[in-house]
Amino acid sequence: MTAVKYALITGASKGIGKEMALSLARSGYNLLLVARSEDELIRLSEYIQQEYPVEAHYFSCDLSIDDAASSVSKWCSTHTTALSVLINNAGYGLWGNFETLTLASQMNMLKLNISAVVELTYLLLPLLHNQQQAYILNVSSTAAYQAVPTLAIYSASKSFILSYSRALRYELKDTTISVSCLCPGPTATGFASRAGMDVLASLAEKFNSAASDVAKTGLDGMFHKKAEIVPGFLNKLSSFGVKHLPKRLIERITAGLYGHK
Repeated sequence: MTAVKYALITGASKGIGKEMALSLARSGYNLLLVARSEDELIRLSEYIQQEYPVEAHYFSCDLSIDDAASSVSKWCSTHTTALSVLINNAGYGLWGNFETLTLASQMNMLKLNISAVVELTYLLLPLLHNQQQAYILNVSSTAAYQAVPTLAIYSASKSFILSYSRALRYELKDTTISVSCLCPGPTATGFASRAGMDVLASLAEKFNSAASDVAKTGLDGMFHKKAEIVPGFLNKLSSFGVKHLPKRLIERITAGLYGHK
């Protein structure tokens, strides 16, 4: 008898999260889809259930608000105790100098990029521990490997996710839960537009990876229990290079790339 498998994905309505949902559905996973846009979640869940013999439940929620993670955890528990995959994909960036962006918008970004990941993981660990094998995939960014002027808070938040994921992985190494961190580079997900980086759109298009490719690489790495997953040769090269070059030089290069004057 085939075991019932459930995966919870945040930021599931578009981009990498959506592609991961489709891939896991093809592999027989029942899905718990979380995102802000209810309309997009409805369309995705209906499509998945029409195309694949799996369940696809959805929960429309802004994970940056207080008690959102608790609400998602309770909702998850009403649908299954067989949660074996948690993908923390929700997040966004803001482009601009720290002092010119509003404090409120930057704090909201931190709540989504960091607090929601930590809270949801903590609350769902008991369910994951019940499985013979479970996986956590936290989505970070290649921005995690260096400070990025004009993306100061975003890159710092992604550095937190990478460090947190590696530490949690070590703490859980003798359990049935494997923790991985996906660090994609520029991806065709609408990130640049939401971050207010339309002025750099042409640059982003030259280096963008397809969300489907990033999703496949991320899931393959997760199921192979890799600690860090960096899709694409150039992204691997850059993440390796920043470890060996002076930080001041890296900051100057990234400042130039992202339009800091």
